[in-house]
Amino acid sequence: MKRSITLLLLSLCVGIIAEAQIQIPVKFKTEMRTSSATKAELVFTGVTDKGWHIYSTNLPSGGPSSAIITIDTIKGAEIVGVLTPGKGEVEEYDNVFEMKLRYFEKKGTFTQVVKINDTKGYVIKGRLTFSACNNENCLPPTDVPFEYYGSDLAVSPVNVSAGGTGGVDGVSGQSPQERFGELWTPVIEELNSFGGNQPTKELSWIYILAMGFLGGLLAMFTPCVWPIIPMTVSFFLKRSKDRKKGIRDAWIYGASIIVIYVTLGLIITIAFGASALNAMSTNAVFNLFFFLLLVIFGVSFLGLFELTLPASWVNSIDDKAEKSKGLISIFLMAFTLALVSFSCTGPIIGFLLVEVSTLGNILGPAIGMFGFALALALPFTLFALFPTWLNSAPKSGGWMTTLKVTLGFIELAFAFKFLSVVDLAYGWGVLDREVFLMIWILLSVLLGIYLVRGEWFRKVMSVAAFAFAAYMVPGLWGAPCKAVSAFAPPMYTQTWNIYNNDVHAKFNDYDKGMEYAASVKKPVLLDFTGYGCVNCRKMEAAVWTDPKVREIINNRYVLITLFVDNKSPLAEPIEVAENGNIRKLRTFGDKWSYLQRVKFGANAQPFYILVDNDGFPLTKSHSYDEDVKKYVNFLMAGLEKYEKI
Repeated sequence: MKRSITLLLLSLCVGIIAEAQIQIPVKFKTEMRTSSATKAELVFTGVTDKGWHIYSTNLPSGGPSSAIITIDTIKGAEIVGVLTPGKGEVEEYDNVFEMKLRYFEKKGTFTQVVKINDTKGYVIKGRLTFSACNNENCLPPTDVPFEYYGSDLAVSPVNVSAGGTGGVDGVSGQSPQERFGELWTPVIEELNSFGGNQPTKELSWIYILAMGFLGGLLAMFTPCVWPIIPMTVSFFLKRSKDRKKGIRDAWIYGASIIVIYVTLGLIITIAFGASALNAMSTNAVFNLFFFLLLVIFGVSFLGLFELTLPASWVNSIDDKAEKSKGLISIFLMAFTLALVSFSCTGPIIGFLLVEVSTLGNILGPAIGMFGFALALALPFTLFALFPTWLNSAPKSGGWMTTLKVTLGFIELAFAFKFLSVVDLAYGWGVLDREVFLMIWILLSVLLGIYLVRGEWFRKVMSVAAFAFAAYMVPGLWGAPCKAVSAFAPPMYTQTWNIYNNDVHAKFNDYDKGMEYAASVKKPVLLDFTGYGCVNCRKMEAAVWTDPKVREIINNRYVLITLFVDNKSPLAEPIEVAENGNIRKLRTFGDKWSYLQRVKFGANAQPFYILVDNDGFPLTKSHSYDEDVKKYVNFLMAGLEKYEKI
């Protein structure tokens, strides 16, 4: 993947850029023009800043989002045809997406024909969604809303621009403080004076590579892969007259395995894009899909059924490999291995891609697949280099079945993590912390029972499984259980908690919390978090449980925790102006995410900010860092500043 693609995905990835105000360097005007008593045109005219361009309609897959029109409400009228781009469209090779695309430079227009059936009572509400890029980065798909009503064909145009005015229903142009009050006044400049927003630590590519490599090692020892190693190595050594050529072919074979799996990872990234991968973290459909996927894979590993690809696919590739010569035959052999071993590698690959994708790392799937393929390819190349090693390698047998079943229990356990995210984000209240821990305890006990009979290694693993189950038991009454805190639901979902060493938010509403803090004359710790945020749970378990940190937060601050992925709907949608664009906030998560962006200029979690009773920052922000001393210094700096003012 070239650097340009990396820059594109980086610009789209919401949640990994903490110090970035949302810019919209495109000014859009909407108007409704009549061509007859029953026919009208919705015309959208966009003007860009220098260097930016607006992408057209019906673009090829794998590229930017096409311009589309969405109709939310229509009465007394009907849409005719499709959204049509105007004159001045350019079709050229795009260096960012590395494909031929159509777009508008400087100025672009889109037209949608509308048939009016009731000239006095029609209602048309909707939005145009467009994408814009320059040579370095891109904006996420952006909405241009519009509303037209009966007898309003001469309605004044709506202007949507970066920093401009214009909008709907008198809401346009309102600043956050005008809409919500002075506590929403942007303080980005004040934060910058402290050194700006502290960037959030992202899941490192080294960690993802290691996770993929571990998955490849596990797959290598499964019944579908390990027995193939000696047969494949012997094949490569015998197909050539000299050992030197056989070794070369084995190296090519290993490289082909890596290419196949890395390509799979790249396809995942290109198909979804970085912003979509990040959005998966709390999306109900995706998380439920991942939950079911891991359950199916886990049950398959337990032996209830076997996942296999159609035999015709495998036989077809195998026949082509035998008939082909040179590099093509070696690559097809590697592809055959991927298909034959699918029933064992599929569940591991599925779990790896699920975990990496929902963490929102830009090239995570590709890096993870590289690590996986590297581990999988190593034995074939190493045994080809040193064939005598095959004599000392362990023979396939019952130990492989043991490993497979163990992995099945692990996949079932992690499946409930994704179900938990959906449960929390939508407020179902089904999978509370103790219920989650009970499921993990049960799975650990069942694994221990399965492993208890057999050789000494199985007995050791059985003891480890039982010990892990025992470790989690106190968590049913509120013990922190730090080893699983990143996966279990937050402590506040605990129904019965006899422990007093955790930190609880006093408020989950910004305005109410700020009002209370002013009445008790205490500074505020704002905690912008997410239900699907693994690093947030790690901070709460590793840092907030420290006695000194806990004492400072509970006694000297008012803690307000705001979940930016809370899907609970607001009483009614709120229209706001953000950088000149009109947006609708439909959920509490939308509202708190908007607060974080417009007031503090950040959109990553966890994000901690200390403010006074007027909502102004006391020191620079803090993000994911499990160094307790740094967090204590952060809290103390805020207290010292608050006491001075």
